[in-house]
Amino acid sequence: MRVIDLFSGAGGLTFGFYYRIKSNRFVRNRKNVIIFANEYDFHASKAYTKNFPDIVMLNQDVRSLSSEQIRAFIGNEPIDLIIGGPPCQAYSTIGQRIFDERAVLYQEYLRILNIVRPKMFLFENVKGILSMREVFYKKSSDGGVEYQYTQNKETGRRRKKPIVEGYGRRIIDIIEEAFSNIDQNLGYTIKKEVLNSVDYGVPENRERVFIIGIRNDLHIDWEWPSKTKSLPLSVKDAISDLPPVKEGQEIVKYTLAPCNDYQRLMRYNSESLTQHYCGIYGKKIRTVIKNVKQGQGKEDFNRLVNNGIVSKEFELTSGYPNTYGRLVEDQPCPTITNNLSTPSSLRCIHYNQDRALTPREGARIQSFPDWFQFDGFKENVTTQIGNAVPPIMAIALCKKIESILKRGERNGNE
Repeated sequence: MRVIDLFSGAGGLTFGFYYRIKSNRFVRNRKNVIIFANEYDFHASKAYTKNFPDIVMLNQDVRSLSSEQIRAFIGNEPIDLIIGGPPCQAYSTIGQRIFDERAVLYQEYLRILNIVRPKMFLFENVKGILSMREVFYKKSSDGGVEYQYTQNKETGRRRKKPIVEGYGRRIIDIIEEAFSNIDQNLGYTIKKEVLNSVDYGVPENRERVFIIGIRNDLHIDWEWPSKTKSLPLSVKDAISDLPPVKEGQEIVKYTLAPCNDYQRLMRYNSESLTQHYCGIYGKKIRTVIKNVKQGQGKEDFNRLVNNGIVSKEFELTSGYPNTYGRLVEDQPCPTITNNLSTPSSLRCIHYNQDRALTPREGARIQSFPDWFQFDGFKENVTTQIGNAVPPIMAIALCKKIESILKRGERNGNE
């Protein structure tokens, strides 16, 4: 297949079309060619190039990709598939949902579909896109957005939020309608589904919306990839072979042998470790971590405060109920986020070590092999990991798309 990757990040989706799994190893998938990838973030694009040096990376705003530039890259041969999904922050139900310019970047995906006219496309985003609506903000006399301010009880910091005047249509309905009928000569049959990565061999409960579009003239029936029949992998299955790390420490060598096929797959051909480190915590965070047991979080810790077991000075006054949470070793990990190495974030404290996950542990849980490289400072790296489609899940989607298109070719579709 000839493929274009938009909003590629560090390359989680690309990985699934670039590699396949054979004999419990990642090997090059020679059936596919990635014509080019596009990513706006500098560090993510640099990580992409480190891992896929033979793929053209266009590190620029997707809105600046001209039709001439795109056609020059794709040449005269047709494109089979466009993959990718716009930034998810605007649609996420975690934190503030702001209807900004990122929320309408699907329009750029649509524009490029119209230029390239691939046989299929694969669009991915967070579940929040299903409920996100157009938002109309109150405007000031000069045409700018008006804001209201709130204050964080714990930090005292002021936070501004735009004033909402009303809501419009659901974004998902707009996307489906627009992609189904791009113009009078081009449209796609749309199939959408919420898939959980844990059902495809990833040790993580990560639900995402996937939209498949099949060009109307092809008359191809779509089937979602079958779930794996094996038991779900746990967080311990994923990372128990990685060396223990203490505060302020970075480990670059393996000290334990892999103990299951998943760990052997992740470690194959890796002689050293990268991004396996822990920062230094303050007294409050350290106290929280030491008192939170597996499966517990903020509310459990505050009960200890209320019962006089922990000093009142350590009470947690901000954050969601599932923040400051410790992982459960025999269960899959909850969704890995951009803040996977921050103890105050959603459940990301190691199941038996008094610290948050290291970036490398987060990458492992996302199913990135240990040899996969990331770029930048910690915040850049954890964002690259947290934003990605898990590679093993991407491999399952790729395999299904390959078979569907092959079936279409046998039926005479070009």
